[in-house]
Amino acid sequence: MVRKIVASERSMAMDYAIREISVPADEVARSGKKVIRLNIGDPNKWDFETPEYFKAALREAVDNVDNGYGDSQGELEFRRAISQREFEKHGARVDPGKVFVTNGVGEGINVLMGTLIDPGDEILVPGPGYPSYAQYIKFYGGKVVPYRQIEEEDWNPDVDMIRSRITDRTKALVVINPNNPTGAVYSEKAIREIGDISAEFGIPIISDEIYDKITFGTKFYSVSRLPSDVPRIVLNGFSKVNLMPGWRIGYGYYMDEPGILSDVFEGMMKQLRARICANVPCQWAAKASLQGPQDYIVELNRRLSERADYTYKRMNEIPGISSKRAKGALYMFPKVELTDWSTSKEFVLDLIKEEGVVLVHGTGFCEEFGEGHFRTILLPSKDILEEAYDKLERFMLKHQ
Repeated sequence: MVRKIVASERSMAMDYAIREISVPADEVARSGKKVIRLNIGDPNKWDFETPEYFKAALREAVDNVDNGYGDSQGELEFRRAISQREFEKHGARVDPGKVFVTNGVGEGINVLMGTLIDPGDEILVPGPGYPSYAQYIKFYGGKVVPYRQIEEEDWNPDVDMIRSRITDRTKALVVINPNNPTGAVYSEKAIREIGDISAEFGIPIISDEIYDKITFGTKFYSVSRLPSDVPRIVLNGFSKVNLMPGWRIGYGYYMDEPGILSDVFEGMMKQLRARICANVPCQWAAKASLQGPQDYIVELNRRLSERADYTYKRMNEIPGISSKRAKGALYMFPKVELTDWSTSKEFVLDLIKEEGVVLVHGTGFCEEFGEGHFRTILLPSKDILEEAYDKLERFMLKHQ
């Protein structure tokens, strides 16, 4: 008798909505219906190209750099370039010895949660927020504690709620800024207030800043600018601003003058050593992308801002839908009146079946604070967005 091997409960419980929604979309596509996929924030799937000198640097690295294993923490020259770049962007004085390199920010999230969490520990996360945080917290036996972002205040965090949800099991406070999925860019006031809470309670901030250079007329304020008594771990990467999503290079750094994170850093390094190293040639190419011309970012933001304007206009014209305008990142998070549907997931599934437009349901980003919303992306050209939103409008009119 053959015994079936059962997957672990924790693995089967994972639900990354951004890609899970592709399963029903693929079924519709196989039927012959045209599908417009507005669910994944991949610039290179649309009309954004990796700058040529990045690609040339990768070819040169493959040809001329040792293609063997690298430093588990990241190549030292690359970590020095990251430190210099953080100083140029934010005035942050980052010790290269406290920089670590990962295979994308996703690996950084996984490693950090695996380092921080024992069963029952709690992590505060923004609601709605990028789902990998909640998924890995639960995977390691932790408790996800969402805090509200206030839609009426351009999706800025509810600082009073953050304070009210801290317990003696709280291990860290996650900030995602600019925000995925809302497109918010948090105010300096909000970041400073979060910093005050961190210092008061001795709780480290984990700040995901991968969209830090993608803003539309709004100044980004990094947690690296906070006073030195605030313990911080900043995550960033090259998928979005640097238009290199498939290269899978991310990084993070510690700012820990209070000295409360030394064990966390060593625990994280043990995991990074066990996985050997991040992609070595891509590290050298990413280093070149930090040190070469950055003018492409101006054009990137110009085009995204135009598409944000168009999306904002259309979302507020379609019956039953309204939205705040994105101030950064690659997304917008409109509100939808669930007239014919019990949940936002039912709404997006029906939209896929009837019109072939793929959005992500709001509860995929937070059960408590995401319902009644959906996420769309700002990346497609106006012609594609127009076609998708015309179909969305037809769908909404049919269900009024």
